[in-house]
Amino acid sequence: MMNFNNIVTKLAFLGGILQVLGSCSTGSEYQKSDSLTAYVDPYIGTGGHGHVFLGANVPYGAVQLGPSNLSTGWDWVSGYHISDSTIIGFAHQHLSGTGIGDLGDIVLLPFTGDIRFDRGEHGDEQTGAYSLFNRDTERVRPGYYAVHLDRFDVDVELTATSRVGFHKYSYKKDETPKVLMNLDAGIGWEGEKEGQITIENDTLVSGYRYSKGWAKNQKIYFTAIFSQPIVGVRLADSTAIQEGNSITASRAYAELVFGKTDGFQDVLVKVALSPVSVENAKLNLQEELPNWDFGATKDAADAAWNEQLQKIKIETKDTVARKIFYTALYHTMIAPSAFSDVNGEYMGSDFKPHKLVTGENYTTFSLWDTYRAAHPLMSIIHRDRLPDMVNSMLRIYQEQGKLPVWHLVGNETDCMVGNPGIIVVADAYLKGIGGFDKDLAYEAMKVSAMKDDRGLNWHKQYGYVPYDKEEAESVAKGLEFAIADWSLAQVAKLRGEQDDYDYFIKRSDAFKYYFDQDLQFLRGVDSEGNFRPGTFDPFHSAHLANDYTEGNAWQYTWLVPHNIHGFINLFGGEDKFIAKLDSLFVVEGDMGEDASPDISGLIGQYAHGNEPSHHVIYMYPYAGQPWKAAERVRQTLATMYTDQVDGLSGNEDVGQMSAWYVLSALGFYQVSPAGGPFIFGSPLFDKATVALGEGKTLELVAHNNSKENKYIQQVRLNGEPYTKSYISYKDLIKGGKLEFDMDNTPSDTYGVAEGSRPETVR
Repeated sequence: MMNFNNIVTKLAFLGGILQVLGSCSTGSEYQKSDSLTAYVDPYIGTGGHGHVFLGANVPYGAVQLGPSNLSTGWDWVSGYHISDSTIIGFAHQHLSGTGIGDLGDIVLLPFTGDIRFDRGEHGDEQTGAYSLFNRDTERVRPGYYAVHLDRFDVDVELTATSRVGFHKYSYKKDETPKVLMNLDAGIGWEGEKEGQITIENDTLVSGYRYSKGWAKNQKIYFTAIFSQPIVGVRLADSTAIQEGNSITASRAYAELVFGKTDGFQDVLVKVALSPVSVENAKLNLQEELPNWDFGATKDAADAAWNEQLQKIKIETKDTVARKIFYTALYHTMIAPSAFSDVNGEYMGSDFKPHKLVTGENYTTFSLWDTYRAAHPLMSIIHRDRLPDMVNSMLRIYQEQGKLPVWHLVGNETDCMVGNPGIIVVADAYLKGIGGFDKDLAYEAMKVSAMKDDRGLNWHKQYGYVPYDKEEAESVAKGLEFAIADWSLAQVAKLRGEQDDYDYFIKRSDAFKYYFDQDLQFLRGVDSEGNFRPGTFDPFHSAHLANDYTEGNAWQYTWLVPHNIHGFINLFGGEDKFIAKLDSLFVVEGDMGEDASPDISGLIGQYAHGNEPSHHVIYMYPYAGQPWKAAERVRQTLATMYTDQVDGLSGNEDVGQMSAWYVLSALGFYQVSPAGGPFIFGSPLFDKATVALGEGKTLELVAHNNSKENKYIQQVRLNGEPYTKSYISYKDLIKGGKLEFDMDNTPSDTYGVAEGSRPETVR
């Protein structure tokens, strides 16, 4: 033992990869009948490759407090997979649904007896720092998680505020309660790490964790206050440097020992986080959770989730679809996550502290995924939150010189292709979202669009990205750049910036360079305008080594959501376009052994498990055949989403997979990447009432609706006939009543006439 006044640790550790397979059952807990959290099953997506977070948090909170398994690897990038039966402790930050791991910071493990500090290996459960658990003891719902640690006979309960994780550990009588504070453990493939633990007094522990992983420069500060006094401390066995009340050592572990009692004993701990400083972590704790009422905190977290879920109320007899829907809606609000303190301070992308004038700062922007549906959904039900989202992105621009690509805890990861930050800012701009500087937004979009990084230099020079200049993913990069260019061009047109409009609208036609008229696929082209030589196999995919990103030619040929009529013309007319689109959903072929695991959820070669396919079904109405969209929408809703643990057909990707379900179940989807409109598909529910803010609601009613009656016959808006197969964002956000008459056979009039089809905006 060492005196508790002398602790700080430093570490350097790189973990390996271990996979565990097994079976499971899930627990549940009664909820109030008037609370929509009763319909949320957080286990959905914890199996398969869903990669979702499981634990306690509040909507868009900085803290995601939950268990981390001993196993590591691709299916553990959120820290937890349903196949696992091990827990190394409870970490305060987790990603949800990503394809790369990170975070998993500040791990606490309640225990009894003696353990080694390290994780150990499977089969080493008597000494390593982890416990087995039985899933029957797990209880999980929004804002709450509980489990029994078998090895230590300790009951654990977790809840959270936005910036504070609240733990309750219940030890059995005659045991000495202990808690391992572990700053060594993280998630993903980290390199250099550094941790500091300082025992400030017999109930207060503070410090930080620094790591280099997906986020190359992450530092998180914390303070933890315990309900019982610490009576002893044991450090990792390593060389230490003592400075005052701190000790720096090679590994960041501290064993905290509490007083033994004769009866049942609870130890509560509140852990507050800050991206800026320990002092700010203490302030966050003081402001958000000054009391020790665990039950009240748990109820407040449930109420926070219920308030957000109440923004969409559905009526349906399909109890499975109801569960899937509210779980999907829940998953859309785990991130982006708060990244500022209660005093407005945050750590900028220049790795310097800054202070907000007003509002909240956010991080975890998975924009390549979320620009397609998650942000359009926010523009409907979280219009009040969007200004802070956009302002966060504009601050990132000011601090790093461009809009975010994939931003994580102050770090630009540059993950994925294109300029999705431009699309999200343009979407908010074109939809009239207020609360941000429009001139600064336009500047940020233009500057970001004129960078010379990630293949954009070739796009500027040639009008597309040639494969002989950009070795991998050239087609995907050019197509995604073009979508951002179109989005920026629409903002330029709105502002009257004609020269900018002309320039960017021309760049948005990059897809035309890739189109092979003979084969009718988008293919790699060199700087001389020649298609890639050799045998062309549209099924073949090579992860990070061909012309596409996590896909093949069948999937990427359709990535033209911004100019669908121009795209249709390349095929030589609607009939040929429809024939090709029909074939997408039935053809099958070998993608090869090097194909990305992200290519999943296949219907033919339509890959719903990955985002570039998400708009494709909704292209049918542009060619006057909306009934085919209805068929494929219902098929996808029914087969690619279930209420089982593997109920997602691919990575959740920070809410995008679930946002597709939410929008499509309501009956529409935004295809044009910025500004709308929303294309009708096939409403799943008899009735849905959507709260739009400012007291307005949109009532969606599907008359004569059923699994068989999936085809829209006619539409009425506020009681008047509505002949279009889409609705503009401007009309949608006004609210009112939108009615769909449904039947079991396609209508030969609805959405067929050219005047009723979605238009291509130039």
